[in-house]
Amino acid sequence: MFERRKTRLIKVGGVKIGSGAPISVQSMAKTDTRDIVATVRQIKKLEKAGCDIVRVAVKDAAAAKAIRAIKEKIRIPLVADIHFHYNLAIEAINAGADKIRLNPGNIKKKEDIAQVIKLARQKKIPIRIGINSGSLPDPRRSMASSALEYIKIFESMDFRDIIISLKSSDVAMMIGAYRDMAGICDYPFHLGVTAAGPASCGIIKSSVGIGALLYEGIGDTIRVSLTGDPVEEVRAGIQILRSLGLRKEGVEIISCPTCGRCEVDLVKVVKEFEGKVQKLSGYPSGLTSWSKRGPRGDCHHTMRLLKVAIMGCVVNGPGEAKDADIGIAAGKKSGMLFKKGKPIRKIAEKDFVKVLLNEMDKILNTNA
Repeated sequence: MFERRKTRLIKVGGVKIGSGAPISVQSMAKTDTRDIVATVRQIKKLEKAGCDIVRVAVKDAAAAKAIRAIKEKIRIPLVADIHFHYNLAIEAINAGADKIRLNPGNIKKKEDIAQVIKLARQKKIPIRIGINSGSLPDPRRSMASSALEYIKIFESMDFRDIIISLKSSDVAMMIGAYRDMAGICDYPFHLGVTAAGPASCGIIKSSVGIGALLYEGIGDTIRVSLTGDPVEEVRAGIQILRSLGLRKEGVEIISCPTCGRCEVDLVKVVKEFEGKVQKLSGYPSGLTSWSKRGPRGDCHHTMRLLKVAIMGCVVNGPGEAKDADIGIAAGKKSGMLFKKGKPIRKIAEKDFVKVLLNEMDKILNTNA
């Protein structure tokens, strides 16, 4: 396992960020924050999908005041996204926001920032300094340089409950900015490729940018920004963490792409199994999680990862099944069930899904 960058610890509600804490997954409600019912409904879906922290847009006083009612109905910490008007940050903090995001590109006056810092310190909540390449205070300066200039204002007021983000839609620029910043401060980083696009390309861009930095030990919380359902953002974020071994919970399906050797309808089997897992877990993302959250959305990721291999032939099938908790290596209209690499019995293709679910249930009940 790679060594993570050492940072100070920041708390957002019940979720710890930095200093070796589990890397959290964030998303943002895409509803009008003033529509409390719709916003709560979407946040509950995000909670169910495994989201650890959620952000809402605060574009006016009504949106800021809605935070209080929204927080009463959700479990995870809530972040207020502030642009242009510092007074909205004041109202959001007073309404109970667990963190504030400020954009240095449009909230610049030191006296305004000072008022936000004073109240944030009093309420003991952190502030994210959220730099976007598209709204740099000075386009001639790098994102890291712009962030440092803003950070100095906070440090001059002895406020260090800070999280930094340096986002760009240009993946290489985003990676470079975080690398530059990593060596000159110890604040936790919120990673993301901003405006990444629809899921078809946005997940790839985010995986490359976020994944490259995480592999280097850089990053403490992440958000995949997609044009579409925010649940897909959470799903992608969790997948990125799991692919690097940074989140070890849920059901991971290992399945081959199939080829001319395959003599079962593997695509159908995998889709059916994945669908069943989604229904059993209640997670639209297909990521089953048995971790328990506290009443304030405490972030615990200590449950095991269950690997299920569904392989289409005997070339790589037994080897992949050997690495999995349970698996099937298919033959002609049938397959061999494996547990931890040991062959158990031959089963018919029509029983693949049922048998895998039964075996999965046995493992979970044993670990309960």
